[in-house]
Amino acid sequence: MTAPSSLTHAADQGQRFLVLFDFDETIIHESSDDAVVRALPGQRLPDWLKNCYREGHYNEHMQKVLAYMAEEGVSKGSIHSAVEKIPPTPGLLNLLQYLQSHQNDFELVVISDANMYFIETWLERAGVRSLFRKIFTNPASFDATGRLVLLPFHSHSCSHCPDNMCKQVILREYLAGRQKERGGEPFQRVFYVGDGANDICPSLALGPRDTAFPRRGFPMHRLLQGMQQFKANIVPWDSGEDIMDCLKKVMKER
Repeated sequence: MTAPSSLTHAADQGQRFLVLFDFDETIIHESSDDAVVRALPGQRLPDWLKNCYREGHYNEHMQKVLAYMAEEGVSKGSIHSAVEKIPPTPGLLNLLQYLQSHQNDFELVVISDANMYFIETWLERAGVRSLFRKIFTNPASFDATGRLVLLPFHSHSCSHCPDNMCKQVILREYLAGRQKERGGEPFQRVFYVGDGANDICPSLALGPRDTAFPRRGFPMHRLLQGMQQFKANIVPWDSGEDIMDCLKKVMKER
């Protein structure tokens, strides 16, 4: 279901702005892991499995969850259907429609600690996969036995992030690589849309002209409110329209 690598994006070298999205509870209205767990016969995990979770090792925990789901007979079709049924965050599709109409100005990327199967399945169903130039997330695919096998995205030395993913490392490497591909031209502004505690670390890489969009009332928002030194602008959001309104103002500044 991966989009072809030859997929072309309008004015790929000349887009002025980069918009980065988290996935769970940012693009979609809930955790994709929680939605898929409801495909189990009892619609919930047994306590012994829930209690296996270790702080900072969520990817490892989800590997065990997916193995358990396979043992319980949850099929690929059931998982696929559960992912497709997850509702978008309010106003999110309107935001993406706006960004689609301004593809010459905005480059879109997903950075998520979910997994590639869930994300691509949902984006394809919503008809918006082609809007995203790149998806950074944990690899996941079904093996010959019908089990969804999850792997960590990378290893890193950041002490603030889960062991399988530091979004700041991903963001910094992407910005450096794109600037080189763009003939040394950096993005004029970077926008980061998220909700969770693991969205703080990449937001620290943003500069004074950039904007962090934390979902109002979620961990990212609460943590940013307590930070004394933060370079980027902070614009809390309740719906995709809030983000769209801000981007429209930026467009008028050209």
